[in-house]
Amino acid sequence: MQMSITDPRTTVAAKRDGHTLHPDEVEAFIEGYTAGEISDALAAAFLMACLLRGLDDEETLALTRALIASGDTLRFDGLGVPSVDKHSTGGVADGVTLVFAPLAASMGMAVAKLSGRGLGHTGGTLDKLESIPGLRTDLAPDQMRRQVAEVGCAVGAQSPRLVPADGALYALRDATATVPSIALIAASVMSKKLAVETDLIVLDVKAGSGAFMKTSVDAMTLARACLALARGWERAVRIAVTDMDQPLGDAVGNALDVKEAIEVLRNEHQGRLRELVVAFAAQAASVTLARDLEEATSDAGRALDDGSALECFREMIVAQGGDPRVTEDPAGVLPAAPVVVPIVADREGTVASMATEEIGLASGALGAGRVRKGDPIDPAVGIVVRCKIGDTLEMGEPIGEVHARDDDAAREAVRRVLAAIVLREGPVAAPPLVHAWLE
Repeated sequence: MQMSITDPRTTVAAKRDGHTLHPDEVEAFIEGYTAGEISDALAAAFLMACLLRGLDDEETLALTRALIASGDTLRFDGLGVPSVDKHSTGGVADGVTLVFAPLAASMGMAVAKLSGRGLGHTGGTLDKLESIPGLRTDLAPDQMRRQVAEVGCAVGAQSPRLVPADGALYALRDATATVPSIALIAASVMSKKLAVETDLIVLDVKAGSGAFMKTSVDAMTLARACLALARGWERAVRIAVTDMDQPLGDAVGNALDVKEAIEVLRNEHQGRLRELVVAFAAQAASVTLARDLEEATSDAGRALDDGSALECFREMIVAQGGDPRVTEDPAGVLPAAPVVVPIVADREGTVASMATEEIGLASGALGAGRVRKGDPIDPAVGIVVRCKIGDTLEMGEPIGEVHARDDDAAREAVRRVLAAIVLREGPVAAPPLVHAWLE
């Protein structure tokens, strides 16, 4: 029987003082916040106490259970093909979902994806997709289920009926600097994944300067926490700990991210973004379709090469009300910034490291991200950085561009990007794309 909490401040005080909360106490607090009986201020204090004092496995499980119980669950049985859900913990130039969803669908899987908006220095899949004119992400559960059955993939927002407590806490965490908590991130990620009952969950846990987990050790801790929650629900999962010590793709923005994703789908863009998408699609196919991993990797590459994945992307755009011409002429359909300023190397040497979070923040300062809860997003602005760790640069070499609303903002973004790139003499080894797989 659930514990009755007469004064939720006692829950906050207990966690503030380092005590372990009873699972019923955690669930009652989240239920009270969802019902509007607990204020944002008190919920923010609870989040900060959780960040500073931590949550053990039982508390994290209780929090996850409470988030799921705050709304409905969404089932995808009876599709005739296996269903997959994919999530990233957030990175810079991370357009994997935009490519993975249609790619997996073209390979015979169904992808149901609940995505979020920009959080801190990282971009949000919903913000990116909504840069396509007319495209809607506010899909009701029955709409999402129908679209997955008909098209093979759907990417939508959390609705009031699906994990609403997480939707509210997600925004509050961003506004109160309580994002980098392993337990809070694990509960948030897994509540969304477990509320959508698919055959496989694929998680991308980022590690590095542009991730919330700055080290591979912390990322592995988060990955194991997510794995434990999936096992508690007896759900199949594949988790990759991947590199975010440099932008994954080249584009850091919203419309710019979409344009780059379309280039990958059109087989016009090679590199780490495509490589990681193929790896995820192959892992998903090996689990759900019982394909040999090497065979599945070849199948994924072929679906990108022959246009099958691009066609699935076009069908998803149409189903969600977007302009399908974007797949043929992204530059002509997507919003464009009025000022484009090149980024030119101001010294020579080999790229040794990149302050990836700073690049994400520089893009956000142009208007591509949020500083406060509810801030508007400018879909047109952003940054393109084409150099990667290990590349040798010459003085005066163009390495990207800034897309901005005015010259002053563009110049400041160029300055920040150049300051974020560290050069040295001699060769530099590129970091591995995938640090580890967990299952």
